[in-house]
Amino acid sequence: MATGTRAAIGPHLAAPGTLDLAAGLIQLTARVQAVYARISERHDLTPVQAKLLCTLLAGPRGMAELAQRLGVEKAAMTGLMDRAERRGMARRSAVPGDRRSLQVSLTDAGRDAASAFHAEVGAELQELVAPLAPASREQFRAALAEIVGTGCGPAPNCR
Repeated sequence: MATGTRAAIGPHLAAPGTLDLAAGLIQLTARVQAVYARISERHDLTPVQAKLLCTLLAGPRGMAELAQRLGVEKAAMTGLMDRAERRGMARRSAVPGDRRSLQVSLTDAGRDAASAFHAEVGAELQELVAPLAPASREQFRAALAEIVGTGCGPAPNCR
């Protein structure tokens, strides 16, 4: 690779033909987000609506927790829930023992939509790693589990 070409690309390559870790993660993130956005559109959802429904697959959550997980302000969360309720995908209900708090849960239609969306995203992401040898796929899965399983500090989507 010519020096001029390397400068035009930037510091994305650690060595000729080798992807820098940060650049690789950024490129992978963009590809995953593109899959997520494309499938969201096919399901007549915005990416944040899809994320809301998929988050709720694990069970009811409080509005404040959802706002934090989705990385939105509480007012935006209220609007998001208004739209989800109008579409019959989710419902808000009082938290037992706390009249001021609301929890959100999926309706049957919301659970069906979230499950279908999640399955389709999973299938497309499996295709993304399909070219890897089985041992490499397992190493990649294990590395992801380790990274995601570590404390992720103030990030809005930590579990």
